[in-house]
Amino acid sequence: MATATRKSTAKKKTSKAKSSSAKGKTLLVVESPSKAKVIGKYLGSKYKVIASVGHVRDLPKSRLGVDVDNNFEPEYINIRGKGDTIKEIKKEAAAASKILLATDPDREGEAISWHLAHLLGIDPSDECRIMFNEINKDTVKEAIKTPRAIDDKLVDAQQARRVLDRLVGYQISPLLWKKVARGLSAGRVQSAALKIICDRENEIQNFIPEEYWYIAADFGDEFIAELSKIDGNKAEIKSEEETKAIEAELSHGSYVVKNVKEGKRQTKPYAPFTTSSLQQDASIKLGFTTSRTMQIAQQLYEGITLKGIGARGLITYLRTDSVRVSDQARAAASSYIKEKIGAEYAGNNFYANKNKAMQDAHEAIRPSDVTLEPDRIKDSLTPEQFKLYDLIWRRFVASQMTAAQYDTVSVNIENGRYEFKASGSRMTFDGWRKVYKTSSGDNEVKIPKIREGETLDLEKLITEQKFTQPPARYTEASLVKEMEEKNIGRPSTYAAIIAVLVNRRYIKRVKKTLEPTKLGFDVTGILQDYFTDIVDVDFTGEMEDNLDSIELGDKEWKGVIADFYKGFAEELKIADKEVERIEREVVLSDELCEICGKPMAIKDGRFGQFLACTGYPDCKNTKPIVKSTGVACPKCGKDIIEKRGRKTGKVFYGCSGYPVCDVSYWDKPTGRFCPDCGAMLVEGKGKTKPIKCSNPECKYKEKNDD
Repeated sequence: MATATRKSTAKKKTSKAKSSSAKGKTLLVVESPSKAKVIGKYLGSKYKVIASVGHVRDLPKSRLGVDVDNNFEPEYINIRGKGDTIKEIKKEAAAASKILLATDPDREGEAISWHLAHLLGIDPSDECRIMFNEINKDTVKEAIKTPRAIDDKLVDAQQARRVLDRLVGYQISPLLWKKVARGLSAGRVQSAALKIICDRENEIQNFIPEEYWYIAADFGDEFIAELSKIDGNKAEIKSEEETKAIEAELSHGSYVVKNVKEGKRQTKPYAPFTTSSLQQDASIKLGFTTSRTMQIAQQLYEGITLKGIGARGLITYLRTDSVRVSDQARAAASSYIKEKIGAEYAGNNFYANKNKAMQDAHEAIRPSDVTLEPDRIKDSLTPEQFKLYDLIWRRFVASQMTAAQYDTVSVNIENGRYEFKASGSRMTFDGWRKVYKTSSGDNEVKIPKIREGETLDLEKLITEQKFTQPPARYTEASLVKEMEEKNIGRPSTYAAIIAVLVNRRYIKRVKKTLEPTKLGFDVTGILQDYFTDIVDVDFTGEMEDNLDSIELGDKEWKGVIADFYKGFAEELKIADKEVERIEREVVLSDELCEICGKPMAIKDGRFGQFLACTGYPDCKNTKPIVKSTGVACPKCGKDIIEKRGRKTGKVFYGCSGYPVCDVSYWDKPTGRFCPDCGAMLVEGKGKTKPIKCSNPECKYKEKNDD
């Protein structure tokens, strides 16, 4: 059992509620309001569908909330600000004849159902829990017919993760506040991810490039063969002098075709998307951050109102490690491919999960209805929703198609002790590539018809000096791939981990790459010196395996916590004594404090930089750094400046005369005015940054020439 608090008087409360309202509706509780709206339309008047809007209970924010002296018992409280939601759920539950908990089909969703059961007095062993992997009428109605008990093992795995993260975050973070800077945090998984990024940066900084030379023979008609061997060994040319000597030798010999090998090969389609592979592909192909990918995928999963069709969930559940596809989905894809693309394109492909014990209840991410082609519903989607749905739809359809076929040819050419090699391929059948394009495999490399023993005419020798390159910085896509391979975190957490590292200013995005900051290096230095396990990739992976074992019922969750905490508590004591304070470099601004007259320093805050008095703690004056737009306020004529929301940190643009003048814009003002309505023109977001009218009722737009 997860804890002793699960049952108590639950059955008495449940039976009392049911007897007093036997004729009431069935209450269905989901997580998302948009999901509640879609499902409510499917089920009709006999059901009441409401949303918990995520978690309703959690550990307190103001304290540790884990009793380390009482077997790590968590102290759950109702989340602040959820009072009205909880009150509404309880009210509807009291009037319901039956209560079903339909939160998301994963550990987190199981835990939310468990907390809801506690609030509503439901015995978790009662058949109160339903799950569906996709949101359509048939799937939802079928799920309602087969409720089950809440899965203790899934709940325990979630509790273990939550308590582990709380113990690490709430006990290392104060140390970082004291030794480095206020407002810092250290997470169990984020610290290991940060170490990976810092290690890569160290590799780059310490990299010493080595010279090497490329030599190839150009025989005309785009037929180029590279020097591959010298005296039967791999060609490795280190200097210009060596290159010139080879050129001299090659100029006297003849180029004879040693052998020609013709063959065939095929490339099989990729498996349908998991959370990780979707994040990677959306980053590479669409330029989406991992966070944006998950936000849009959530919208597609929860449901979109389609013109002429109605509300539909467009994809299956978005948090999954599985590549498995249901028999029904495979059959539907096969029928679609045969009818719309051609019978010769229909494959019979099965995909197996690496870890067969985990996540088999889930499918891969796929369209809920393969016949809903992206172009067919494009008018009902935002541009980003369309792009992501199109990517998911094409990947799934391609996964059920036949392999692409190629004719291949490989040629070896000799000139004395030197051997050149050229390889070519020609696609003879496009197969799955007909619907899913990749960066490689589509380009043909032509080799002319030649035969063994033939002497070729050299047009010219190509020589080029090159240098070995340092490893590339991680992008979001490559970091996600690395985390998955190293078993750090879970796909559902990757986006949040990267977002935290960026928001805490431990890393920064530089031309789509992730670069650690000095602050990131400082934090990693302390952690790797005093909390070895926290930043150790292997240890973090082992902990993920332990969480999986808890889910499978092979380990007890509090035992896993206890084993971890023995060493961690000792490390905390040592670090508190030995870590020396890292003095941050003070960067002075040109401004003086208007309260005490001392210089103002530029400081880093949660939402960017701000000015703080150097007289702290005697003077605690702070103020934002004013970034002028150079645009005059159309109402009072004062400067419009860049601002950030106090709670969200979101950038907006407002008059410097606030609060006397309340003019503000979400997008950057241009200083020009709309020719249709006279309102301020602003610069939209995105790659093209279109110029548009700030008046939401005016549709004026123009291209941005900058």
